[in-house]
Amino acid sequence: MSTEDIAASLWQACVDQLAQELSEQQFNTWIKPLSAQVADDLSRITIFVANRFKLDWIRAQYAARIADMAGNLSGQPVIIELAITPRETPVRMAPVMPAVSEPDVLREVPGAASAPEEPAGGLKNRLNAQLTFDTLVEGSANRMARAAAMHVAGTPGHLYNPLFIYGGVGLGKTHLMHAVGNKLLADRADAKVLYIHAEQFVSDVVKAYQRKTFDEFKERYHSLDLLLIDDVQFFANKDRTQEEFFNAFEALLAKKSHIVMTSDTYPKGLTDIHERLVSRFDSGLTVAIEPPELEMRVAILINKALVEGAEMPEEVAFFVAKNVRSNVRELEGALRKILAYSRFNQKEISIQLAREALRDLLSIQNRQISVENIQKTVADYYKIKVADMYSKKRPASIARPRQIAMYLAKELTQKSLPEIGELFGGRDHTTVLHAVRKISGERQQLTELNQQLHVLEQTLKG
Repeated sequence: MSTEDIAASLWQACVDQLAQELSEQQFNTWIKPLSAQVADDLSRITIFVANRFKLDWIRAQYAARIADMAGNLSGQPVIIELAITPRETPVRMAPVMPAVSEPDVLREVPGAASAPEEPAGGLKNRLNAQLTFDTLVEGSANRMARAAAMHVAGTPGHLYNPLFIYGGVGLGKTHLMHAVGNKLLADRADAKVLYIHAEQFVSDVVKAYQRKTFDEFKERYHSLDLLLIDDVQFFANKDRTQEEFFNAFEALLAKKSHIVMTSDTYPKGLTDIHERLVSRFDSGLTVAIEPPELEMRVAILINKALVEGAEMPEEVAFFVAKNVRSNVRELEGALRKILAYSRFNQKEISIQLAREALRDLLSIQNRQISVENIQKTVADYYKIKVADMYSKKRPASIARPRQIAMYLAKELTQKSLPEIGELFGGRDHTTVLHAVRKISGERQQLTELNQQLHVLEQTLKG
């Protein structure tokens, strides 16, 4: 590999790792538009940003993290410099606007970029052509969802309408939706298809109110043959958005168009969504995607390595799969680290190399934080009995510590939601998901809770 290729790979590896760590909205808004120049000796990365505001934000929020990543990947200290993009150099802009809230009185959000206008030639479908049924590894964790999605793609507007797919982060829900859209377009090139994240739908509703362009809004959404909408849980507490989505939903079903949705929980588990909308979500077919089993994780690693132009020995894939168990996105992140480490050090992929590349991940695992240890530590901290963790008792003095223990079990172990539920007295995985979401949300708002969790985490990590 040439010096230039190695330099370019270093920046790309940093970008890939940030894509794993940040939310999609953060990544698309701040990281994706960046360009960079890497010194031939890898000692310095100059990052180009569009303006002074973004330069200050990148410096404050991301520069130190990028320096750490680049240093770990290259094996030497890396200096990060920030510069305004020269006028003659075109800036790659991400076609994603920052999240827009739905205030009581809808108004323009200061500093928010407008979403790109649709091309005059027709509707932009926003599909990723790489995400197809052929590139999706099948296993018991996703077999039913995949079969239902293929049926929808083959005969849209008939059975399983709407199709509601739910599961945790990084399990392949979005991949399945893109696969449906790509298959339909392959069969019917003139089909009107749109993939959109729920946050973008919220933004479109806000703009329609601001600009009084509801005729255009309805023409766009009510005329589709297939609507693919990701993460509908983001509609929570947004009354106008829910009203407009209900109207679009009814219009599309009336003309036998198909709707495919994803969420992090099943329809009746959604909070702050109108009951009539939840009943519509639940009126077709609801299917879950579970965390991938060992054999499926091995297959995913081997296949994705081939796509990256590398060959991963089966024993290495087994080693990684045994240590990365939560979702496909984390598997991809681990694979990228291994491939980058292999290229920078010009070594063959082996278990030893994988162990070195994933040393941070493995060091956390080696601390052997168990769910049982979490339950005991939390019970001691809040002065309740360990047995209360498994019991059906529901007073706040017990239910609250139990939810905190479930949250920590998800954060600090590789256990799946169903596995955690089983260890808490055979509870359903949706109960665990509700606890994780509740404590995670409150942690951002309640200083005292955040401090308590910090103490518990430090105690458990030793």
